[in-house]
Amino acid sequence: MPEADLEELPGVGPATADKLHDAGFDSFQSLAVASPSELSNTADVGESTAADIVNAARDAADVGGFETGSTVLERRNKIGKLSWHIDEVDDLLGGGIETQSITEVYGEFGAGKSQVTHQMAVNVQLPQEVGGLHGSAIFVDSEDTFRPERIDDMVRGLSDEAIEATLDDREIEGEPGDEETMEELVNDILDKIHVAKAFNSNHQMLLAEKAKELASEHEDSEYPVRLLAVDSLTAHFRAEYVGRGELADRQQKLNKHLHDLDKVGNLYNAAVIVTNQVASNPDSFFGDPTQPIGGNILGHKSTFRIYLRKSKGDKRIVRLVDAPNLADGEAVMRVQDGGLKPE
Repeated sequence: MPEADLEELPGVGPATADKLHDAGFDSFQSLAVASPSELSNTADVGESTAADIVNAARDAADVGGFETGSTVLERRNKIGKLSWHIDEVDDLLGGGIETQSITEVYGEFGAGKSQVTHQMAVNVQLPQEVGGLHGSAIFVDSEDTFRPERIDDMVRGLSDEAIEATLDDREIEGEPGDEETMEELVNDILDKIHVAKAFNSNHQMLLAEKAKELASEHEDSEYPVRLLAVDSLTAHFRAEYVGRGELADRQQKLNKHLHDLDKVGNLYNAAVIVTNQVASNPDSFFGDPTQPIGGNILGHKSTFRIYLRKSKGDKRIVRLVDAPNLADGEAVMRVQDGGLKPE
């Protein structure tokens, strides 16, 4: 999305335009989906002026009005599906993880949540004919989980078909079994994963805003950002806001954070994957006592909710808990040295 001339908007002079650019508002569309209070706080303009700017941007970007169902269908046809390369899981998810949506993956420790984010950071870079989105990835790491060595394992664990298609796509000469070729491919894929470590919840929220800037910078590049992964979404919020007295503040900040992540997905046609921790519900006498934290705010904002559960050995149960257009169900996968594999 090229930078718009914000001075075309009424009430926006050179100084205000500079403030808006500095705050990350570099297009009519990014202003159109902002609230006047958000604009007022981040760009240091009056609330009345902010409301006028937002309304003018909505007119300029042609957003905010009603449209027909067929128009919505046409837009949804542009949504990409990021494959897990596990037929049973892809079938469960209607083809894979959707762009322009938030997919929440929750489960207890060791269930494989971080393995999913790593695998998707690899898969998103593959050509579309082998289930990828030909894009780069942003990885927000709040629990020190990102391991480049794991990416190396997963790239080498791809099928020969996927590796050959990716080598051709990147014009890397060589065969899947050749060590020098694979090393070059691994380094090329690592170069297209932008990693940032979040030190606390405020820093994590700032990184979501930085992710939007990064996606904007790469939008017209050969590998635009097609995946934003946050592992884990809730760890810092859970540690910093303790007790019922802090609950309202925590949920308010979590809500703002989720909306910032959602903006990246919608504005840049990216898949947003967040992992979530679980808590035990002592009142549960029947069924699984684990439940995701984050409450209704996270439950409502997540478009797809996936529950990962340990099974025997390296087996994991992938359960689709909530989706707007898909039936609940389960699939089985394995977490192995070469990545996520079919049963």
